Amino acid sequence: MLHFIQKFAQASSKMLKYPYTVRLRTSRIDTLYPKTSLQQNISPLFPQPWLFPSFEMFMSKTQCYHTSPCSFKKKQKQTVLPARPPSAITYLLDSPKPALYVTLAGLIPFFAIPLVMVTTKTYIPMLAFTQMAYGASFLAFLGGVRWGFTLPESSPAKPDYLNLVNSMGPVVFSCFAILISEKLHEAMVITIIGLGTALHADFFLLPHYRNWFKALRIVVTLVTFFSFVVTLVLQGIYPEKSPKKPDQ
Repeated sequence: MLHFIQKFAQASSKMLKYPYTVRLRTSRIDTLYPKTSLQQNISPLFPQPWLFPSFEMFMSKTQCYHTSPCSFKKKQKQTVLPARPPSAITYLLDSPKPALYVTLAGLIPFFAIPLVMVTTKTYIPMLAFTQMAYGASFLAFLGGVRWGFTLPESSPAKPDYLNLVNSMGPVVFSCFAILISEKLHEAMVITIIGLGTALHADFFLLPHYRNWFKALRIVVTLVTFFSFVVTLVLQGIYPEKSPKKPDQ
């Protein structure tokens, strides 16, 4: 404490002896380093800042710092999703007119037979059998289409085991449906399964057909499915009407 008082007395004596120099020095310090609120609140008992140049430099440096909130969030890249390809059913109107008209004409027996049963309010087993046999023959025709599609040399489907075995699949389903035709209910179910299996194979296992042909396949499969379902429902609703024998 005594040492500190001696230094303070020496400093005050220097200020009295050289007032101009000290005043000039302090004015330069004031102009170069403006006083902060921390310096103004320093008690007069403590020595002036110019006696400690390092303290003055420290105060000046602290005024130059600038703080701002840091953002550590990474910029998220906007992922561009690829456009969905149009569904195959949208290409129905792009099909050639002869193919479209012949296919629609071939669907007449599928919805004409249930329509006759609804108008007469009777279930006719002979018409139901005709409907099932027609669906089985249509299923066999789809297998022939796959086989014929592999014949041209420029065809994308080659005559390998995958294509030829898949072309025989619908034929097997149609033959099995004819064999169990006495059980008409099961025969219709087998035909529906065969149509669905053929459609799945042509769309996902062997996707080489043109888009308009795929659209026609979807229409044929849906019409056949709903016609068989309606016939099976009518069997449980309307009374059965068997054909009359010649002696009756």
